[in-house]
Amino acid sequence: GFYTTLLLTQTPERILTQTNNKTEILCELKKEHTGVYWYRWSQERQHFQFLVFSNTLGKATYGTNVSQDRFSVHEARSHSSYSLHISHLQPSDSGTYYCSVSQSSQLLLGSGTQLRVVDALPLPPKTTQTPVSRKPVPRVTKSKAASRTGPCSPLVWIPLAAGVLLLLLGLLPTAHRLYRLRRRLWLRTHRQ
Repeated sequence: GFYTTLLLTQTPERILTQTNNKTEILCELKKEHTGVYWYRWSQERQHFQFLVFSNTLGKATYGTNVSQDRFSVHEARSHSSYSLHISHLQPSDSGTYYCSVSQSSQLLLGSGTQLRVVDALPLPPKTTQTPVSRKPVPRVTKSKAASRTGPCSPLVWIPLAAGVLLLLLGLLPTAHRLYRLRRRLWLRTHRQ
């Protein structure tokens, strides 16, 4: 049987990356073990696939149809943490990855890392602009200031300026209505 345990900590929880990139999943172990297993759960195929086992001597045993060129396990800090490296990522690599150790005929699983591989990363959601404070805050380092893609790039200020202009144009009819109303009230009070 499979059992999840806090004795195996995985980081990060989620990874979203593009095709052909590489990634790394870290597994920290607080248990005595003979090596670490890595599995992938595919929600699409409803399938749990054995990827690779790496023993404490660093010898790896791979599952069927698992590319040794793309999947590798690296050990760090004297058998207490292992990392799974995957290169040339494909959308088919998407799934939840689990590190695991064997203990008295049970497999103890880590917390899991959700990996999603997409051809193009989604654009970040549009956020409302926060009012800019009047005090200058020196946030930009010299190297960043020299690059064109910074806070002052045309990609930032052109849509921003257009948004402000549209906002002002939208306020014009309201301002005009308020002006007429005030004038009517002023005329009424001065006639009496």
